[in-house]
Amino acid sequence: MSYTNGVGGLQQLLSSMTSKATQPAEPASLPRQSGAAAAHSSGENRVDQTSLSSASGLIAHALEGSDVRTEKVTALQQAIASGSYRVSSADVADKMIPSLLE
Repeated sequence: MSYTNGVGGLQQLLSSMTSKATQPAEPASLPRQSGAAAAHSSGENRVDQTSLSSASGLIAHALEGSDVRTEKVTALQQAIASGSYRVSSADVADKMIPSLLE
């Protein structure tokens, strides 16, 4: 599997996970308090917290990177434009045959 296919697979996996797992949040209901307990809790500052798994960091890092080798691409573009790019037919056949046998 190439790097590009791996990233595409990760993106597909993430989109399928988020579409199933992501649902609108429902408001939390707090038990009613009376007297001193109600007065004490009304002045309290509450903080929301969240945490992400280590897999999310790896996925984000993989999606940021690029598997394009710009120097090689530029050299190939120049060779094609100048007409000096040659491909061995034996090399092409050697690559095609195993892919057809899969």
